Amino acid sequence: MMKQEEQSHDEQDMESLLLDDPSSTTTNLHLQPPQPVTFPDSHPLQSPKSPSFNSFLDPPSYADAIFTSFDTTTSATTTSSSNFPNPHSPDSSSLQPGSESDYLLISVSDPHKEQELATSLVPGGNTYYTYLITTRTNLPEFGGPGSEFTVRRRFRDVVTLSDRLSETYRGYFIPVRPDKSTVESQVMQKNEFVEQRRVALEKYLRKLGMHPVIRKSEELRLFLEVRGKLPLVKSTDVASRMLDGAVKLPRQLFGGEAVAVVGGAELSEVAQPAKGGRDLLRIFKELKQSVANDWGGTKPLVMEEDKEFMERKERLVEFEQQLSAVSQQAESLVKSQQDMGETMGELGLAFVKLTKFETEEAIFEAQRVRASDMRNVATAAVKASRLYRELNTQTIKHLDKLHEYLGTMLAVNNAFTDRSSALLTVQTLSSELVSLNSRIEKLEVASSKIFGGDKSRMRKIEDLKEAHRVTENAKTCADREYERIKENNRSELERIDKERHDDFFSMLRGFVVNQAGYAEKMAAVWEKLAEETATYSRQ
Repeated sequence: MMKQEEQSHDEQDMESLLLDDPSSTTTNLHLQPPQPVTFPDSHPLQSPKSPSFNSFLDPPSYADAIFTSFDTTTSATTTSSSNFPNPHSPDSSSLQPGSESDYLLISVSDPHKEQELATSLVPGGNTYYTYLITTRTNLPEFGGPGSEFTVRRRFRDVVTLSDRLSETYRGYFIPVRPDKSTVESQVMQKNEFVEQRRVALEKYLRKLGMHPVIRKSEELRLFLEVRGKLPLVKSTDVASRMLDGAVKLPRQLFGGEAVAVVGGAELSEVAQPAKGGRDLLRIFKELKQSVANDWGGTKPLVMEEDKEFMERKERLVEFEQQLSAVSQQAESLVKSQQDMGETMGELGLAFVKLTKFETEEAIFEAQRVRASDMRNVATAAVKASRLYRELNTQTIKHLDKLHEYLGTMLAVNNAFTDRSSALLTVQTLSSELVSLNSRIEKLEVASSKIFGGDKSRMRKIEDLKEAHRVTENAKTCADREYERIKENNRSELERIDKERHDDFFSMLRGFVVNQAGYAEKMAAVWEKLAEETATYSRQ
């Protein structure tokens, strides 16, 4: 208890070093709070344009630039209770890049604990949290200008949305949803876990809102707009697929009764990736085709022929490796700056204690002068500690873009997996067509050798021809799906190339300006201390 009281007094003394410092009126160590912003009536989200970063390309002082240009836009409109981002902020992930007129702003707030009434036999046995999702937009898909609505969703609804988007928009770089994190929910404090999930959900939904295709999707509109039960059909569970598979296995890749595949709906299923037990036979066939592709002596009938895509894919693999290395070094830098700030603070605290001792025990004037000098050193160390901590906050803000792009690379890899899966389906169907043709030819030859033909063989030939017709139709669907995914990959690669250039340019600018600005401020602190202790050099 005594140690805690002593530490509290020391910290108060550290604060007084800054409050009593006459220079503190001219050198403010903290970022100025944002001024109130008023929105014009013409647009509910437009704020007065603050000085752009371009106006500080040749600044009189980097230290001025950091406090007046780069950071003011990030917090100008976040003071409202709705927690909506500033539409002009470079960090706003709810707006389409380069768009000043269209906006889709999403916030997640107010976690609320609820009871699972349907499955809970014991009161309080099964509980979950719902989150209030608020949307403001002027997109015509959501009702046009001035649209604002709220819904409550649980994490399970987010999983359903993610699954539906992955099925419908194959080949697109769809942001990866947050993990369920069952282990973390048991280890972390409940409030901390709920808040962490709220932040992750908000970030995920804003990324969806930023995607030029997903933001206009019917799935996202229903998720954000329709209250009550989420009107999106969930994927069939594995148990249902296994039971269903006993009847529908022949429908998947012509595994017997090919006539069971009728209509466009069943054929279109072949274009989708195989799912669990219902598609068991198809999984086996595609696995066999995959092994043949890798280890077989003959090349598959259909191959990836887009050399440009393969080159870009290899470059992205290299980029991901380099990005991971840079991200790890960024974490090391943040840790080092944090340690430096804490060490400076501890140094200041130690000098505070030494100053108190010298002052209390002083007998001669020289001791009082020395105590005054140590007070100045303590003040400088405390200022430097605060500057390091502020610098670290800004460093995290800008270099966090590296971690975001690691998440983007997961989405890229998922889209490339869609492409590989679609190609494998086409290859499997092509091989099956060759096999069917071969079986039909052999049966026809065998049947022709029997006078009057063999009725059982003739029936088998007709069945195989029907299977061939259905398989050909299925391959046509699979070809279309493969081409669609290829086109989606192409457009997404073009989009991410442009966004990566803009994002990294903004990130590096912010990082460099912050480093230079805070270095200048720290230098000013120590230069002032050097002037105050110049008498030592003269003596």
